[in-house]
Parts: sequence; C-alpha cells; structure tokens
Amino acid sequence: MKYLLIVVQIFVLYAFCWVGTVLVTWLHMPLPGSIIGLLLLLGCLLSGIVPAKFVKEGAGFLLPILTLLFIPATVGIMNYPQLLSGYGVVLVIIVTASTLITFILTGKLARRMEGKVDDCN
Repeated sequence: MKYLLIVVQIFVLYAFCWVGTVLVTWLHMPLPGSIIGLLLLLGCLLSGIVPAKFVKEGAGFLLPILTLLFIPATVGIMNYPQLLSGYGVVLVIIVTASTLITFILTGKLARRMEGKVDDCN
C-alpha cells in the first residue's frame, strides 16, 4: 500500500510539471515548464490547495535519487564539445565559484536564522 501511495504522489508531482510545460507552450513563456510547475506546486502548497501530505512520501522517495535524475542532462552536454572546448575552463571556474558562494551564503543565512552570531566575518 505504501508503494502505491508513493507512485500516486510521484504522479501528482509529474502532473504539476506537465501543467507547467503546457502553460509555457500555450503562453510562449521564456521559462522551462518544470520551473513553472514547481512554482505552481509551491503556490498550491502555500495556499493549502494541496496539503503537504499529498506529496510528502513521493518527494521523500525522489530526494535520495535526485542526482541520478540529472545524469541525462549532464550526458547531454557531451553533444556540444565546442562549448566545452572554448569555454570549458571558464565554465568550470564559474560553476566552482558560484557553488562556493552559495555554500557560504547559505551557511551564513542558516546561522542567522538560528539566532547565532556570525563570528566569521
């Protein structure tokens, strides 16, 4: 029964993604449909239209395997060797720097939200 619940909840998550994709196509928006779907899901969760329990188990199942879901996108980059050859080093530097900045800012924000004083200025 638990596995059926997970499958249904993953279907609900996929439905939000699909609705986002349909809206992007219909409205000719310059954003990915998956992002619009996530924003719709967020709005429904915050407004109470969709209670968190309707997607909690499905999302919890997908979270540990999230990195596997990015493999097709990563492998797809190999179709564009010209992108990596000319700008590869610059892209690696930008991704590394932005990741470090994100880690630092997230840590500082988490400490501030916990009420701890940030001594690492």
